[in-house]
Amino acid sequence: MFVLGVHGGSKREDEDHRAGFAMHDSAAVLVRDGQVVSAIEEERLSRIKHTNCFPARAIRYCLGENGLSLADVDRIAINSAEHMVDVVAKRVFLANPNVKGQLDARRFLGSLFEREFGDDVSHKLRFCRHHFAHAWSAYAPSGYDHSLILVLDGDGDNLSGLVLEARGDRLTRLGEYGLEQSIGNFYTDVISLLGYKRFDEYKVMGLAPYGNPETYRRLFEKFYRLLPAGNYELADADMVFMRFMEAGIVDQARRKGEPFTQVHKDVAAALQATLEKLVLHILQHYQSQTKHKNLCFAGGVAHNCTLNGKILYSGLFSRMFVQPAAHDAGGAMGSALSVFYEEQEPPARRPPKLEHLFYGTDIGDDAEAIGRRLGRWGEFVSFERVDNVAERTAHLIADGSVVGWVQGRSEFGPRALGNRSILADPRPAENKSLINQMVKKREAYRPFAPSVLEEHLHEYFDVPANRAEFPFMIFVLNVQEHMRETLGAVTHVDGTARVQTVSQRGNPKYWELINEFRKLTGVPILLNTSFNNNAEPIVDSIDDAVVCYLTTGLHYLVVGDYLAVKKEAAPSPEALQTLVPKAPRSRRLVKREALGEAGEPQTVYEIEGTMSHFFGRTVVEILPETFRVLMEADGEATLARLLRRAGIDGEARPRVLREFESLWAERIVVLRPEEA
Repeated sequence: MFVLGVHGGSKREDEDHRAGFAMHDSAAVLVRDGQVVSAIEEERLSRIKHTNCFPARAIRYCLGENGLSLADVDRIAINSAEHMVDVVAKRVFLANPNVKGQLDARRFLGSLFEREFGDDVSHKLRFCRHHFAHAWSAYAPSGYDHSLILVLDGDGDNLSGLVLEARGDRLTRLGEYGLEQSIGNFYTDVISLLGYKRFDEYKVMGLAPYGNPETYRRLFEKFYRLLPAGNYELADADMVFMRFMEAGIVDQARRKGEPFTQVHKDVAAALQATLEKLVLHILQHYQSQTKHKNLCFAGGVAHNCTLNGKILYSGLFSRMFVQPAAHDAGGAMGSALSVFYEEQEPPARRPPKLEHLFYGTDIGDDAEAIGRRLGRWGEFVSFERVDNVAERTAHLIADGSVVGWVQGRSEFGPRALGNRSILADPRPAENKSLINQMVKKREAYRPFAPSVLEEHLHEYFDVPANRAEFPFMIFVLNVQEHMRETLGAVTHVDGTARVQTVSQRGNPKYWELINEFRKLTGVPILLNTSFNNNAEPIVDSIDDAVVCYLTTGLHYLVVGDYLAVKKEAAPSPEALQTLVPKAPRSRRLVKREALGEAGEPQTVYEIEGTMSHFFGRTVVEILPETFRVLMEADGEATLARLLRRAGIDGEARPRVLREFESLWAERIVVLRPEEA
């Protein structure tokens, strides 16, 4: 039985973000007889972070990877309750006078599939309540046969949380939390004081250890009230804002790009402490009531790795599984698993525990094919096939290089786990600032993660006796005090680290690389961060990896068994002109009239994004010459030919080339080698 799990919005990439309905972190997951066989987030393919588009690319990937069409799929699972999609459909009907006949959930979603694939699948649609999908996403792959399940997020299907008990294949609701109790939304609202917005929550988690939670503890205690039976109340957003105003914090709010003051750090610390107090309050009650010693945790709040570490160390549970794709993309997995188990007669056995997340695009084992792909970038990189790529790369890292590392299938979820990673020596503390400067362009305080050989975990980190693995980088653990100086690049200011264990069975090539580094240095750990810059999702394809390599300061790129190095530190104007430019589907060229500073009329040339401002830089003003070149772009002509065609030469040409290089680095335009 094939079940396709789907999560996402209704708009296409080239449609305005106000069209239809928006559900961020679009994804598709294919389940065969209860086993996940393919899973990918739409952002990896469309290159729009947290995209809210219909996951057409992700669906095509899952089907194509398994040689299927939609006709071969038995069920299509939707990560939302049917009555909630009905509401959306009615709103679309009222907002669009061109729609004929009343819409309901099946007709509405069926039309999206028919538009993209030409198939009527409305009879295959199944709906899974949002938080039940999250619950199944954690419980099904946990390996447990009974568990307490906690789901907490911002909102979904008019709830913000759910507590369940699982026994066998039966999930029983124990409690729920309404929108007015949304811990996720409360966290997101407060971080606006720190210059952050939705999807930046993890940054505040990293900032919190620099502050003192006691400074604003009494203030934050006014925002909640703990109630019996694991319940609680949260103050409404207006009251919270007024309290912050009275405390003078609103007047000290940070704007994006400004430095952090101690006030900002202390607010982050108090917010993190409040989150932990609320969640532990819930868990203490339900653990005492059910006596469960297993916990499964999902929903966006479960991405707070510091919180997960606190739960782990609390001793409330003997075993704890956190869904690595705990956000809404993971709901695509959960809805597919839920539908499979609900429709099996007799009930199917659940799969063994989740061992890996390598369900995405595969660069393949064909060395010649990889070499041909790299060869397309021959104007920019030289490369060689290496007999022992792990040993060679380990030497480069031990000598101080920072390396992009691409192997096998990409990871599902927000973490790079050794197949789409940037790797460095975990020892020199200065490597943190080095990588931030050369690649990430992000806040200096933010930590990087250690990937440690599973068999050496207890030598470096304080771990509960019954835990031997943390393969998904979703727990913050204490670094053993005598090892903190040794691991200067991956130990956070509070002596913790977001740990990933690597096993030989789970990722043999990455394990081999870390082991080779251990032989050279005595340290069985590498610094691991996601292979991307600050403007894009994690790289997926070989071309994505080369572009990120060329537009950042990385020293080397390893793809499969190939080692690549730049021919020049930055792309030369001559090499740049050999590339073929185009605007992505999510961008469009706009020429408009506006008033200048002195009130005089002027023509403005822009590249507009069709996405919400949450998902990318939406408007970029460009030179009129750059606009002319992009208007001529047909996806086939090189930049050199387009410049000639647009009559751009003399002093204008280098200026336009510099702008194209900048737009390329920010992923506003696409530049690719000419097809042979």
